[in-house]
Amino acid sequence: MIKFIGEHTVKVDDKGRMIFPAQFKSLFDPETQLRFVIKKDLYADCLQMFTYQEWERESEEVKSRLNFFNEEHALFWRDYMRNRAIVEPDGKLGRISIPKNLLLSIGIDREKGVKEVVFAGNDHKIEIWAKENYEASMMPQSDFVSLAKKILG
Repeated sequence: MIKFIGEHTVKVDDKGRMIFPAQFKSLFDPETQLRFVIKKDLYADCLQMFTYQEWERESEEVKSRLNFFNEEHALFWRDYMRNRAIVEPDGKLGRISIPKNLLLSIGIDREKGVKEVVFAGNDHKIEIWAKENYEASMMPQSDFVSLAKKILG
């Protein structure tokens, strides 16, 4: 399994495309076709980007917990699968196009001057943030230490 580490800032062009960071691309075998699934994060104003294989694993895990004869489960699954996109960096420049509705959902709007995004490695996935939101989301060190003590004992 590939582990994504580090932050990389890129610009969004006039057509809503951005360059997939070379540092992340270099983690893959050059012969591998890159295919990712992108979805909105449940808890933060960012997108989550999974390799297709990781997406399959995660969605199968979620699906295994559901009973599709239970109406709530069926409704949950429908919304869980909504607003997903499959993206593949082009072979020449490594550009990716993310649907406008997903970009707008996290505050990336070229018409309002938001042109930079951060690809943040988060182990098994990549988070995609509007640069300003990413910087604002950073937890103060004292809060992080308190949370670490609470979770890890």
